[in-house]
Amino acid sequence: MRPFNSIYTHGFVRVAVCIPSLRVADPAYNVTRTIGLAERASVANAAVALFPELGLSAYTCDDLFQQDALLEGVLDALNRLIDASRSLTPVLLVGAPLRIDGALYNCAIVIYHGRILGVVPKSYIPNYREFYEKRQFSAARDALRQTIMLAGATVPFGNDLIFVAGNVPGFALHAEICEDVWVPAPPSSFAALAGATILANLSPATSPSGKPTTGGCCAPLNLAHVSPPTSTQPPVQASRRPIWHGTDTH
Repeated sequence: MRPFNSIYTHGFVRVAVCIPSLRVADPAYNVTRTIGLAERASVANAAVALFPELGLSAYTCDDLFQQDALLEGVLDALNRLIDASRSLTPVLLVGAPLRIDGALYNCAIVIYHGRILGVVPKSYIPNYREFYEKRQFSAARDALRQTIMLAGATVPFGNDLIFVAGNVPGFALHAEICEDVWVPAPPSSFAALAGATILANLSPATSPSGKPTTGGCCAPLNLAHVSPPTSTQPPVQASRRPIWHGTDTH
């Protein structure tokens, strides 16, 4: 039986929103900072540690996303993170570019205790004003399969994945990426209707005026998020650091 003064007794989980210091196109540096924050989240007994979109590569790599050196460096960094996660408490959600079936996807990777639970590709690719992601990335709907090989294992791949914990009652985690939450019918809406109780959003950008922000401490397990205009609460969101090296103009 959980102690009465534990937040988990009362239907909450502790969520760490992690914003590491990053370098553009330097996965080795970025994963070191990611592991450091994941370890801090573990010491704080967080159940979930959420990191920014494309956090292993950095968001503003532009055409470097097409370089083998960067993509292979991301895979090496991912393997380091998987190994480090074996001794950590939280589920880790990290962002990375992944090349699958000849296409490049902007992905959220869900990691727990030394293995990948699943990979969520970004559904809606922005291509307006300062955003031109369609130059590099394909959308989730373009995927040819529902499982992929990654880090030596076959893992689920899709934007409709819900991760249910066996040791925390009511824990059902869904992840989406940045632009996904701002469309009229975001993937998280369908996930909430399907039973998801923790709605995580990996983002690279600071939130402009009018968009809700969440720092993250405790998330209620009855969290209901439909879309920004109708939501009673925003999702848990991890954005970029205040100063990002490169051409970021958000």
